[in-house]
Amino acid sequence: MARPGLLSPRRLRALVRKEMYQIVRDPSSIAIALVLPVILLLLFGYGISLDPRQIPIAVVLEQPSPAAMDLAARFTISDYFAPIPLTNFQQAEQLLRQRDVDAIVRVRADFSRELAAGRIAPIQLIVNAVDGNRARQIEGYVTGAWQRWVQSQAALDNQALPLVEVQPHYWFNSEVRSQNFLVPGLVVLVMTLIGTLLTALVMAREWERGTMESLLVTPVSVVEIVLGKLVPYFILGMMGMVVCLLMAFFLFHVPFRGSLLVLALLASIFLCAMLGLGLFISAMAKNQFVAGQTSLIAAFLPAFFLSGFIFELASAPFVIRAISHIVPARYFVAIVQSIFLAGNVWSVLLPNAAAMAGLACFFLFLAFKKTRKSLE
Repeated sequence: MARPGLLSPRRLRALVRKEMYQIVRDPSSIAIALVLPVILLLLFGYGISLDPRQIPIAVVLEQPSPAAMDLAARFTISDYFAPIPLTNFQQAEQLLRQRDVDAIVRVRADFSRELAAGRIAPIQLIVNAVDGNRARQIEGYVTGAWQRWVQSQAALDNQALPLVEVQPHYWFNSEVRSQNFLVPGLVVLVMTLIGTLLTALVMAREWERGTMESLLVTPVSVVEIVLGKLVPYFILGMMGMVVCLLMAFFLFHVPFRGSLLVLALLASIFLCAMLGLGLFISAMAKNQFVAGQTSLIAAFLPAFFLSGFIFELASAPFVIRAISHIVPARYFVAIVQSIFLAGNVWSVLLPNAAAMAGLACFFLFLAFKKTRKSLE
């Protein structure tokens, strides 16, 4: 018989089998690993979009003319705008104050006359800038519609083409779909949540039910206890990862340009970090409610705000950027977005994988250190 302090494959196999039976009998773990990813990806994938569509704007034509109406038609046929045609600027101002429209495009009464005379005929754009990012996007969309109208007028009048013409080309996300950027980040958020929650509730549940005392009097070692918890939930977490990838491929149609094998390897490192953090939390809390709340604060919120998923870290204060380096999701977001949209860019993957592996070892060390075969 192997000594209690050593790792015994037989005892470890028995602990893993026992944990598997508990998972089957307690469907909450299966729900966290397989159902929660579906719900979160559907909510976030369809509920969050960085591409405004059908923006309500007021298009004020103070004196309708063929040129002014042709310009207004540019906003009507665009998917980005839901224009409200008006002839009175005061009425448009009232709609903007009431938040019924987000912007006003004003075409003055002398618009056609100034064009016919060969002079500059400006249009006025007034944007509700409460949300600065949305205001800048609206400004860009209106400017693009205006430039396309100017080009069409130049072609109709046989005017000379400009000497310099900008032809933008988008790399990595040629469709400029925010879902291509958001869904890989959502995969990281989901894996953070399920990886931490799966193990954060494990030992806490054992302490609450009194089964941990029965486990402590057996010959199993601390290493076997921790590994017996990690292995089943690692398998369950990777199954959740597969669900996330299938939804990303077939539901959200996100392009994938890297290697599935590389993604699986790096995802396993990230999952080990999250499982280790969850085990450490559960060993500290010994209460399911406290462990669940702590996992949300210690894992999910930092992953949401400090990973670069939504908020660009380069523009964050130095202190925030420094803190973000201890958040594993920061590195996995860069890895997943690179593999999905750019491919296996090793100059991006290797440094982030090394940092993530270091954090995984750190969290697992804390989990082993905190788990003791004693009742204190």
